[in-house]
Amino acid sequence: MQTSTVLGIIIGIFTLIGGLILKGANPSALINPAALVIIFVGTTAAILNAFPLHQFKKLGVMFKKVFGKSATFDKVKIAKDFVTFSHIVRKDGLLALENIKIEDRFMDTGISMVVDGVEAEVIETVLESQIQAQKNRHKLGATLFAQAGMYAPTLGVLGAVIGLVAALGNLSDIEKLGHSIAAAFIATLFGIFSGYVLWHPFSNKLKQLSQEEIEAKEMIIQAVLSLQAGDPPRIMQFKMLSYIPDKQKDVLMKEWEK
Repeated sequence: MQTSTVLGIIIGIFTLIGGLILKGANPSALINPAALVIIFVGTTAAILNAFPLHQFKKLGVMFKKVFGKSATFDKVKIAKDFVTFSHIVRKDGLLALENIKIEDRFMDTGISMVVDGVEAEVIETVLESQIQAQKNRHKLGATLFAQAGMYAPTLGVLGAVIGLVAALGNLSDIEKLGHSIAAAFIATLFGIFSGYVLWHPFSNKLKQLSQEEIEAKEMIIQAVLSLQAGDPPRIMQFKMLSYIPDKQKDVLMKEWEK
C-alpha cells in the first residue's frame, strides 16, 4: 500500500474538518449528498466527455498504482546483479546466463536477446520502444487525474450556483436562507478539496512513480548493452555507479573491492 497516499488523504480530511471547527462551523455541514453528487459524479461525467471509453476504463488501474504497493526499483541491486552477470560471462560465456532465473520481465527480455546473439542496435531499439510505450501509458494516467483536478473546482462553482438558486426560495425565512447559502458553498469546498488535495497530487505521484521506473529501466538497458559488448566487470561497475545516488556509491565501491 502507498502509505503516503493514505496518510495524505487522512491529513487532508482532518485539516478540512479542523478548519471548520476552528472557524466555528459545524462539520456536519459536510454531509451534503447534493454537493457530493455534483462534484464526484460531475467530475466523472467530465472525464467521460474528455476521454474515449477505453482510456477511461484504465482509471481503475491508475487508482491501484496510487493506492497500491508500488514496484520497487532498487538501483543498487540492479548494479550488483549486472556486475555478477558480468563475472559469469567473463568466466563461462554468455550462454551461462540461460541458467539464471530473472524475475523482472524487462531485464529478462534484454538478457535473453544478449544470449541469443541479437545485435546491440536491435536490443536497444526493442527495449527503448518498451519504455516509450510505458511512458505513453503513464502519461495518460497522469493526464486523467490532472483533468479531473481541473474540472472539480469549476464544478464546485456550478454547485454553489445551484445551491444559491435553491436558497432564493427561502428569502422569507432568514434562518433557512442562512443554512441554504452555507450548504451552497459546500460544493465549492468539495470541488477545491478534491481537485487540489486528491486529483492533482495523484497526477503528480503517477509522474514520479513513472520516472523512477523509467530511470531503472534505462539503467538496465545500459547494463544489457555492456554485457552484449563484452565489457569486463570493472567497466560494468563504473557504468552502474553513474546511476547510483552519491550516498550509496562509496558503500558499493567498498563492497566490490573486497
